[in-house]
Parts: sequence; structure tokens; C-alpha cells
Amino acid sequence: MATNKLRPDDKRFSHEYAQLNGHKYHYLLAKPESGHFKGTIFLIHGWPDCSFAWRYQVPMLLEQGLRVVCMDMMGYGHTDVPKVPPESIHLYGYKRASDDIAALAKELGAPRIILGGHDWGGMVVYRAAQWYPDLITHVFSVCTPFFQTSTTYLSTQDLVAGYLPQFGYQLQLAGPDVEAAVQSKEDVTNFLKGMYGGRDKNGKVMFQPETGVDVNVMKGGMGMTPLLDEKELEYYVQAYTKSGIHGACKPCPSLGYDLRGATMADDRTVNWYRTREANFKDELKITKTTVDVPVLFIIATKDNVLKPEMARGMGKHIPKLTRREVPASHWALWQTPDKVNEAIKEWLQGVVFGAKSVL
Repeated sequence: MATNKLRPDDKRFSHEYAQLNGHKYHYLLAKPESGHFKGTIFLIHGWPDCSFAWRYQVPMLLEQGLRVVCMDMMGYGHTDVPKVPPESIHLYGYKRASDDIAALAKELGAPRIILGGHDWGGMVVYRAAQWYPDLITHVFSVCTPFFQTSTTYLSTQDLVAGYLPQFGYQLQLAGPDVEAAVQSKEDVTNFLKGMYGGRDKNGKVMFQPETGVDVNVMKGGMGMTPLLDEKELEYYVQAYTKSGIHGACKPCPSLGYDLRGATMADDRTVNWYRTREANFKDELKITKTTVDVPVLFIIATKDNVLKPEMARGMGKHIPKLTRREVPASHWALWQTPDKVNEAIKEWLQGVVFGAKSVL
């Protein structure tokens, strides 16, 4: 297990904020100790996660001479959480995420960036490379395969009834049940423990891909996740209750802040599961269905949602594709961080920093 990871109070990164296309974003910013960097990499997290997802990867990337930007995406952590309705669901779509990444790159004075993603973030980085081919030089994705755009709309119900039954949880998350069930700090804590592999006192898991979150199991109390330590868990709980150490946050007694009134429902992260039609409509304007920049795809061989077989045929749409595998579940970033980092480092040194690379 890698030991050189960021801690919640680590001095190697700072909490920063930016107004991007009308909404406030929070992001973690880390630079090499020398202050000099040879390129900028943006890291995009998934669900249920936040910018701190990349704590094991940031130190390695700093060692490679990169400036690292880890964004809290729309609805997460300390980034704005627009309510839908009355706001448009497109705010949680891939196009809007791509636009906001481009806006932050411009604000940071980065005319060219590398882009890495996991889970939903993996889908964002592919689409961002299609929307902004002049900005993004290289892409890597952990767990998430590439799905080409289509002129035929398929709903999530269509996918679940067809070849992706393990996406059944998305139907549940798109509805109101989980959002309504996770309200208190205790709820948030149990929810996150369960999503990250914790079990209840009888050894039951809380989440199954085909059916989603078992609220009754969650409410009975979940054991500690093996993937986070106590301080990391508290960081996540703070992020998911809209409190924490910076920004427009409600105070929590343990850290000088108060959690009263903060709820999971305030977070709106499940809106990412309500964007399928919005994304489809946006993507009708994408003229090129391939991703032409060099791409590293890291397969998690034990992922029971984004299964390895879903990546078959990716090479047809990504001419410069590198594949690597790690023996991990969906939480590969934390479960096998050394192997993930080794794959990224090898790709950076062999592909990104090659003689013909332009950063």
C-alpha cells in the first residue's frame, strides 16, 4: 500500500476557488516544491467522491514535475450545488463540466492540459477531449471505458433492460429514495462507509449494482470502510454535509463548525444520474466521434459495475490507446494505488513527455 499520500491537513496543496461560467468551484491546487512545473494536469472525480479522491496520485504527479488541479465537480464538496429545478439539469452534464474545465484552465494560464478521470470523471475527460481538442493533449481514465456518441437515444431503462443490468442502481439514484434517506450526519457517515466497502454487523453489504442502495441496511449502521482512515472519512463526511474547513460552510462542532441544517439532499450529487437525455442532446453537436489524443485506460479487473468487458472495441474509437490493468474493484485509486500510480507514471514518461509531446 502506498504511504506517500495527501492528508486532509497536508501543506502540499491549497484550497482554491474560482467563478466559472457563473458558478463557484472549489479545487485543490498542488505545485512541485521548486515552484516550477512542465505541465498542468486536471483530475476529475466521480460519485460518491470529491477532489480528495486523488490523494494517492497527487504526490506522484508532483514528482513528475506537474502542477495538479483536483476539482470538486458541480454539486460536490465546496463547489456550488444548483437545485434542479429551477436550474437546468444541463449544469450537471458532460458539456457543462467540459466548459468549466476549460474556463479554469484559462484562469490558471494553462493553454494545454492533461486530463485524468475516474467513474463519472472518466466519462467527462473523454467528452472534454472531444469538445476541446485544442486544449487537452492527453487523457487517462481509471475504470471508465469510452462510450461513443450516438444519434439514437437510449434511456437508462433501455440500458438496464438490455446489456447493462448492473446499471440498475442508476435508476434508483435518479429517483428520490436515496436522496430522501440520507439526511443527517449519521446517515451520511453510514452511506459513505457502505459505498466504500463497509459492512453491517451481520456482514451484509449496503450496495448492489443491480438494485442500488439498501436503505434498511444503511440505517442499521455500517462498519468502517477499509479504504479510508478516520480522518479521511471525516473529510468526506464534511464534504458531503456541505461543511468543512473552507468556503461558505456551516460550522461543525468538532472542527469549529455546526452541522445543523446540512443534508445530503442539499448536495444534489445524484443529479449526475439524471443527465442521460441532456447529455444525449448536447452530444448531437459533437462532430467527431473519436478521441484523437493519446489515452491511457486503466482497467480494474474486479469492478462489478464498469466491467472489463465493457472496454472491448475501444481501440476503434481511440487510435492512440494504451491499456493497463490493476487487480482492484471500482475504488482502484485507493485499493491498489501503487499499481495505478505505476501505470500512470509509465505512461507519462513514455507517452506524455516524449519528444513530440506538446504541453
